Amino acid sequence: MLKLSHLTKTFHPGTPDAKTALDDLSLDVRPGDFISIIGANGAGKSTLFNAIAGSFLTDAGKILLDGQDVTLRPEHKRARLIGRLFQDPMRGTAPGMTVEENLALAAGGGGWLSRVSRADQARFRDQVALLGMGLEDRMRQNVGLLSGGQRQALTLMMATLNVPKLLLLDEHTAALDPATAEKVLLLTKKIVEENHLTCLMITHNMQSALDLGNRTVMMDRGRIVMDTAGEERSHLTVPDLLAKFKEVSGKALDNDRMLLI
Repeated sequence: MLKLSHLTKTFHPGTPDAKTALDDLSLDVRPGDFISIIGANGAGKSTLFNAIAGSFLTDAGKILLDGQDVTLRPEHKRARLIGRLFQDPMRGTAPGMTVEENLALAAGGGGWLSRVSRADQARFRDQVALLGMGLEDRMRQNVGLLSGGQRQALTLMMATLNVPKLLLLDEHTAALDPATAEKVLLLTKKIVEENHLTCLMITHNMQSALDLGNRTVMMDRGRIVMDTAGEERSHLTVPDLLAKFKEVSGKALDNDRMLLI
């Protein structure tokens, strides 16, 4: 479904600031995989997502998505195949437009540039009601007035309104309070399962990395150092992940956010 072969990316090459963010990275993602990706700050997680999404071209390697070679395809064309959520709830929506207009835009209806039909109004209202956040009663309200959790839940729905070939979740609950983050994670799991989505999720929470999805991948210095699934993964604990990180990196993980259990 997604095949990454020997991806390499170095920023500021030939200068004292040169940094290899992706180092000969390869990954095979099967249809329906829900992969949680963990690693310390600077491990290359978000860089990996940017490479997949086409935010920049890699220095070497190949990216196949749904059987298509998208290695040289620009970001706006890959966006037709990829849904993406970011850490910042402010990204992914138009704050000056209403909930209804944002959904129309995501559905390809033109948003405020065109009139939303009554059929679409009813469909959008029914869909946001499934989020359980009361947005069905705020359809004509500007998105900028919503809470962070409401916006992130709305962004998740917008990203999957037209079912994407691949969903990328880049620490999409990190900016939310624990209770809201838990609710958005449950919504994520529900939407991914119901739509049979293929999903990659970067998370700072190691327990979530073991609880959600069917595979856990660990990155360090631009490489994948662990890829576990099935029976082996089912027996792993957070201390096991910490020990593995120390084994492959030679140092203990010092990011407190990732020690949440």
